[in-house]
Amino acid sequence: MVGLSAHRNVELLAQQTRRYQPQFAAVTNRDSATRFRALMDGVETKHVPPVPRILTGPESLTELVQSDGVDTVLTAVVGAAGLPSALAAATAGKRLAVANKEPLVIAGELLTRTVREHGSVLLPVDSEHSAVFQALRSGTAREVQRILLTGSGGPFRGASPGDLENVTLEQALCHPTWNMGPKITIDSATLMNKALEVIEAQWLFDVPVDKIEVLIHPESIVHSLVEFVDGSIVAQLGEPDMCLPIQYALTHPRRVAGLSKRLQLEEIGALHFERPDPRTFRALPLAYEVARAGGTAAAVFNAANEAAVAEFLAGRIRFLQIMELVEYCLNRHHVRSVTCLEELLEADAWARREVRERLLVSR
Repeated sequence: MVGLSAHRNVELLAQQTRRYQPQFAAVTNRDSATRFRALMDGVETKHVPPVPRILTGPESLTELVQSDGVDTVLTAVVGAAGLPSALAAATAGKRLAVANKEPLVIAGELLTRTVREHGSVLLPVDSEHSAVFQALRSGTAREVQRILLTGSGGPFRGASPGDLENVTLEQALCHPTWNMGPKITIDSATLMNKALEVIEAQWLFDVPVDKIEVLIHPESIVHSLVEFVDGSIVAQLGEPDMCLPIQYALTHPRRVAGLSKRLQLEEIGALHFERPDPRTFRALPLAYEVARAGGTAAAVFNAANEAAVAEFLAGRIRFLQIMELVEYCLNRHHVRSVTCLEELLEADAWARREVRERLLVSR
């Protein structure tokens, strides 16, 4: 382990730093960095000097991923904040294992171009994309008929638009399968997580968005499937546990013994699949429009959702207003082509301002 990073959770970072003894520790929140230094003060490790080099501030991630000795970077920074370091890792030719959706949703064209130009490698960690990545070893991109991304359906599977009128925060945070952070859990409730995965998949696997479909699979055992032109469908199955996709990204192309619970098909008995309702879950049809539009559209899509979800989590808007605000921003945005990261960050900031201003007017 060459380096570890955190934003505010410096207690866990200190614990991991003592255990794994990295050369670097990065704390992107400057106030939290002071606390981290205090926690590490006097800690003896095998390194000389005894405390690793501590990097601070948002730019510390970029410095960390470009460090000598780093061969693989696993990025899991939520939102646009992780984009500069992801692009820096690709520019430095590192293997880039992407656990969060934003690098490929917001900057898919820019990131994949950077990967090609600098000999980097992109590896998916998200369970659905890891499943597709593994299934694609059975054929080539030209032989793909469809990519089928599965999802549990979240807490409102089978609901109608009218059923969601009075959804509470507690109900939206009650995911039937996965234990995740609040923002990602709300994305699962709106199916925005699947919408973002559709956009992500077109860049990861270099396939037209019209070849990507979403299936609701409440058991969360089949993590995704690939149908080839000859009619063969290859699926990756496993317990709903992130250990396996994380490990596979870190050890690829090898497979090694792991910690994941072994799947017992005879105990599951039956697997079910259904189509999501695009009227109830507006994020899905919007994702296809965004993917076809390209340019800055996905940055606005993602940022508007982040801002709207934050408002819902704070209790200031209703559940259905999340997608209303996202659609409002998309309708007002003039899509532009993208040549650099700054243009994407500008679109991101614009969408967040639009959400705030729309809510100020409505209040």
